[in-house]
Amino acid sequence: MKFLIIASYPASILKFRGALIKALQDKGFEIHIAAPEFDVYPEERDNLVALGYIVHNIPMQRTGTNPLNDAKTLSALYLLMKKIKPSHVMGYTIKPVIYGSLAAKLARVPHRFALITGLGYAFQGADEQDYKKSHLQKIMHKLYSVALASTHKVFFQNPDDEALFKSMGILTPNASTTVVNGSGVDISEYSVQPFATIDDILIPRFLLIARLLGDKGVREYAQAAGIVKEKYPQAQFDLVGWIDDNPDAIEQHELDSWINDGVFNFWGKLADVKPAIAASSIYVLPSYREGTPRTVLEAMAMGRPIITTDAPGCRETVIDGYNGYLVPVKGVEELAAAMERFVVNPELIIEMGKASRQLVEEKFDVDAVNQSMLAAMGL
Repeated sequence: MKFLIIASYPASILKFRGALIKALQDKGFEIHIAAPEFDVYPEERDNLVALGYIVHNIPMQRTGTNPLNDAKTLSALYLLMKKIKPSHVMGYTIKPVIYGSLAAKLARVPHRFALITGLGYAFQGADEQDYKKSHLQKIMHKLYSVALASTHKVFFQNPDDEALFKSMGILTPNASTTVVNGSGVDISEYSVQPFATIDDILIPRFLLIARLLGDKGVREYAQAAGIVKEKYPQAQFDLVGWIDDNPDAIEQHELDSWINDGVFNFWGKLADVKPAIAASSIYVLPSYREGTPRTVLEAMAMGRPIITTDAPGCRETVIDGYNGYLVPVKGVEELAAAMERFVVNPELIIEMGKASRQLVEEKFDVDAVNQSMLAAMGL
């Protein structure tokens, strides 16, 4: 038996799907992984090969819709499947889901799955009442609809995304779907870390880790940080991330301005985010929408309270008032007020941090998440 995993970003494969792929290998599958730019990420390629996986470099333009480039992706995946003859295929993120599912149908792969890990730019604004699709969004929604109709099971990481796909008619009425608790987190790899103190006083130090996109709430984080720092100069704010070629990416001059104005300490892009989480005392993600945010789960596993939005995917990680606070999307004042609660009442940091660890153990353990996926696949 051969299982083909299709990804769009080599660096995400082991970080987000490593435990699932290992579980599939343990089931006796020969693992094949198709993704673009393995030549740009040789370390990731070598790590996959060292684990006994067979990697395939495929052409794929991760962002935008260029018909010629996307046709090349579809063709490459089809030819690959005809060559290696997998019994099972699963793509995750938008283009692997769309073109991987279509290629698998054309190649008559017996078992076809799709994993919707987040909706991204193709669905930006979909929750708003006056939502009007752009031309690009109309194309992507139609492609999603055709592709998912060719799968045997569609996995979602939160119930809101599943409901949206159904309400928009992207899923057929008889589509087989399963909601899982995100990608999970290996809690054995994340230990609870002590909080930094000065003269036994806990330091309120906030952290956001994200691609620097508008819909990650980076601007709201910066604005709220400015409000809180003006009242409480001892509060500290950290940012980990990078600017990429996404249409929603923030501008370099915005980032430079925040850094120069001392709004936060910028760590840049980190291969290992544990040191940044360990240095923090509260984790913040003001995102507009997520699948289930992995960085939040990592922070919870390390015993950090969470401030995030009452938005799809994000709200799954917080019980308001128990392990953190939920704030409205784009609610800068509410975000600043939630931050202020931790500054004024530092005992909440310890109390809610313990609750975060307990919640991640109960709900988001990666082994439990993966077993539920395998069961839904009939494995």
